[in-house]
Amino acid sequence: MKSQDIRKQFLDFFESKGHLIVPSAPIVLKDDPTLMFNNSGMAQFKEFFLGNGTPKSKRIADTQKCLRVSGKHNDLEEVGIDTYHHTMFEMLGNWSFGDYFKKEAIHWAWELLTEVYKIPKDILYVTVFEGSKEENVPFDQEAYDIWKSLIAEDRILLGNRKDNFWEMGDQGPCGPCSEIHVDIRSAEEKAKQSGRELVNQDHPQVVEIWNNVFMEFNRKADGSLEKLPAQHVDTGMGFERLCMVLQGVQSNYDTDVFTPLISKVAQLTGATYTKIAGSEEEEKINIAIRVISDHVRAVAFAIADGQLPSNGGAGYVIRRILRRAIRYAFTFLNKKEPFIYELVEILSAQMGDFFPEIRTQKELVMNVIREEEASFLRTLEQGLHLLDQVIADTSSDTIDGGKAFELYDTFGFPIDLTALILREKGYLLDEAGFEAAMQAQKARSRAASEISKDDWKILIPGNVETFEGYDHVTNEVKITRVRKIESKKDGTLYQIVLDHTPFYPEGGGQVGDKGTLVSANEVIDIIDTKKENNLILHFTKQLPENLETTFIAKVNTSLRTSTSRNHSATHLLHQALRSVLGTHVEQKGSLVAPDYLRFDFSHFAKVTDEELQKVEDFVNARIQEQLPLVERRSIPFQQAIEEGAMALFGEKYGDNVRAIKFGDSMELCGGIHVMNTADIWSFKIISESAVAAGIRRIEAITGDAVKNHFDKQEKTLNEIKELLKNPQDTLKAVLSLQEENIRLKKQVEQLLKEKAKGLKAELINLVEEVDGVQFLAQEIDLDATGAKDLAYEIGNTSSNLFIVFGTVTDGKPMLTCYISKELAASKGMNAGSVVRELGKYIQGGGGGQAFFATAGGKKPEGMNEAIAKAKEFIK
Repeated sequence: MKSQDIRKQFLDFFESKGHLIVPSAPIVLKDDPTLMFNNSGMAQFKEFFLGNGTPKSKRIADTQKCLRVSGKHNDLEEVGIDTYHHTMFEMLGNWSFGDYFKKEAIHWAWELLTEVYKIPKDILYVTVFEGSKEENVPFDQEAYDIWKSLIAEDRILLGNRKDNFWEMGDQGPCGPCSEIHVDIRSAEEKAKQSGRELVNQDHPQVVEIWNNVFMEFNRKADGSLEKLPAQHVDTGMGFERLCMVLQGVQSNYDTDVFTPLISKVAQLTGATYTKIAGSEEEEKINIAIRVISDHVRAVAFAIADGQLPSNGGAGYVIRRILRRAIRYAFTFLNKKEPFIYELVEILSAQMGDFFPEIRTQKELVMNVIREEEASFLRTLEQGLHLLDQVIADTSSDTIDGGKAFELYDTFGFPIDLTALILREKGYLLDEAGFEAAMQAQKARSRAASEISKDDWKILIPGNVETFEGYDHVTNEVKITRVRKIESKKDGTLYQIVLDHTPFYPEGGGQVGDKGTLVSANEVIDIIDTKKENNLILHFTKQLPENLETTFIAKVNTSLRTSTSRNHSATHLLHQALRSVLGTHVEQKGSLVAPDYLRFDFSHFAKVTDEELQKVEDFVNARIQEQLPLVERRSIPFQQAIEEGAMALFGEKYGDNVRAIKFGDSMELCGGIHVMNTADIWSFKIISESAVAAGIRRIEAITGDAVKNHFDKQEKTLNEIKELLKNPQDTLKAVLSLQEENIRLKKQVEQLLKEKAKGLKAELINLVEEVDGVQFLAQEIDLDATGAKDLAYEIGNTSSNLFIVFGTVTDGKPMLTCYISKELAASKGMNAGSVVRELGKYIQGGGGGQAFFATAGGKKPEGMNEAIAKAKEFIK
């Protein structure tokens, strides 16, 4: 059975049981500050479990793209090593929100597996929760009895809290679960050992395929449990593992989910993938091919959903996954040029029907991956040189773990590649030192990001909160709930939820509102507004004395007005770019703040100055046209698209959406906008730059910020005029000054060359022989370039020279060391080591090659001592 058919049968089955089939949410989460990625099927439904929203149906089913590589669920290091862990995977799931419970969930799971998919009952095992005295949760007798009516009792196992009690997080909905495991070992293996003994023991052929979670508790901040007002079902079945079972293979990678990718990797690299490795070398190649085939899926879908590789947050995770794949190809498949991007064609053909984003975003995804590959391959090359330098500077056979960590942390050089190279060169790695440095960094990172939250204190029961910010900036409100949060970064803060808030929560690129809560006795500052699990959270540094009184919520209208100008200008900018550059332009990210806007978009080349001017003129023309805002708050999604509204990839839209229209610009948007484009006043592009391959970024300003910009420009121009004695033609005066500067520079260079020639003869006479080496160490009156040229000139006169020059330019000391290549090779001397040691005397450091290196510093008065110590390196 093909994987496409397996997926379809699952969805068709649950549709026949009255479930609404919904599309997968994006793999990258943009509206949940507690998660970077969708790491489970239930993530997009959290608000329903928490009682903060109402689902479209009480019964829902889907297949969800998931990513597990960070935080609590971290499978990255197992991926490729074993045959059943993945970075990205599909989670088939069915949900009940206060509707059916254990009986239906278990019976339908059994029916689908054994009657529809025809999985033999005698290879299945199930687990139920054994109970916990500490938690005061009893043995799940109900689930046990249901299973007993379906499966032999010796195939029902009891599971502990770790395996059979599922929790959303440290706090929140949770409950016992019942897993279904499958044993696909051969008959001979089964005869030797019962599958019962291998359940939950990480056996590659005895694996969990489905988990049915029965949510009936809420975990409070103090760790205690309380009953939820309604019972829910949350299930998840691993699609790749199910395909393995139904296609009769022993590995997820042998299913048609992965075999097309594996074949393409083999074709592109010339490597051979063997289902059963016959040697250690074959297994290394197998692992590398599995890593690449898995990782490209995660990276490609993340990029398609709007997450570009970067140096922070979710972007760093995506970059790390891709770099792991590149490193495996580099080390074990001997690939030194980009090729992984070519696999996106396979993904597009294979999964584009069900996940159309991979098809529509194919070119962008390929461009980004190709550029990332090329960049990291350059980094690997640089890392190899740096590692050689570390080895050269090490006197023992063990490389310091701290230095290895620096290579890993600063330059992105993989530690396992470091260890491999060291072994080949006969060195050991101080693994304990590396691990200590790694753990210290993780501890710092955890401490900086760790947040503890109290339970909500509910003041007004029920789901009564509404957003009134489109119509009001001031509103009479009551507080419905509050809680305290603690973090090392921000200290103690409070989150307040209001019944009818005018405050816009951060979202859609727009920052959250700030303002005040005013009562008869006090004023509380709202320092930020965010949304989490369908609740609008107002952040404060203190709580009101009387939580139950009535308040006036006042948005900071100065900030709100500036932000709305920038948001409306963002829409006009998007329209302008598509008009000037072409309809291939799509928004790939934005930031709308009071002081400026940032807009990322897909485009294949740098935007020229002429094109930027056209874009700027286009936006300003729309402002001059005084286009009124046409807002439609609840329009069916499909109708909005048919009417020409633009929807962004990677965004999650409901059945009904809000459309914002200014003239011919129409976008789906939940943000705050001006009532008329004239309110924007003016638009000015400040910068244009590259973000990634095929992605450009424009930063711009509007309104008062434009006025301030031109005021500053005018002030600068007047200062320049004043410095130039108020010439009639300022531009001509500056050009004349530049030409004069070029002439003077050439004269100075010529004088320095002549000075160096004179110095050369003088310094050659100062060369002395020390232990058979021609030695020269002097402080000279040249700049760094002159010192380098002079060192090479004198170096050409002998093959046995050791030179150290000290220079000070504009108060900054510099050491230059030259060692004849023959001398460096014969006596193991290293100029990089020399300048690093001598650099300590001038409070600096540096490096270079074995025959030439430089070090800059901050302490010129240490130069004499550094020069005096140079002789010690040849004695």
